Amino acid sequence: MKFFIDTANLEQITEAQNLGILDGVTTNPSLMAKEGITGDSNIISHYKKICEIVDGDVSAEVISTEFDGMVEEGNRLSKISDQIVVKIPMTKNGVRALKYFSNNNIKTNCTLIFSPGQALLAAKSGANYVSPFIGRLDDISSDGLSLISEIRQIFDNFNFKTEILSASIRHNMHIIDCAKIGSDVVTAPLSSIVGLLNHPLTDSGLKKFLDDHKKGNF
Repeated sequence: MKFFIDTANLEQITEAQNLGILDGVTTNPSLMAKEGITGDSNIISHYKKICEIVDGDVSAEVISTEFDGMVEEGNRLSKISDQIVVKIPMTKNGVRALKYFSNNNIKTNCTLIFSPGQALLAAKSGANYVSPFIGRLDDISSDGLSLISEIRQIFDNFNFKTEILSASIRHNMHIIDCAKIGSDVVTAPLSSIVGLLNHPLTDSGLKKFLDDHKKGNF
């Protein structure tokens, strides 16, 4: 399973990259705004900086909701780097844009997926990734992980090459559960990724080894 980090924070991206397990980055307008990145030229510059840090795909989201606007923005974003994946919302115009970009060999990530039908349409349109938001489904007492399972079955039934990119990760176990189900990718905050490092028995075991070493019991 690939690990993407869901942030526009350069320090966090660098920390994840230095761990040696990072495969890519996802961003959105909210994450950019959180870092104080506004204005087209500043956003483009920030994406360039992200691409310089990581080796893998970097999802860059369009703002327009109209087909022509999505195409214009997506073409502009794709010119930043070969790493850029144009992030498109799951709408009727979005599906049209996914097909356009697929026909023009531009990588895409269809975001805001909340149903198997939406994922199926995105895959049929040639999306490279679909992003089901499991945490937001959990927030409304639905089952986000079941959605991942359903999409996995559909994609396997028809050998779709589209990758499942599980998003809206809330905690460490979301990552583990997505891995069990067969999600191709998970995009998560740095805290959830590094949280996988922690276990009390690891901490206590390491402490005992170090204490024994100090005492000469080795």
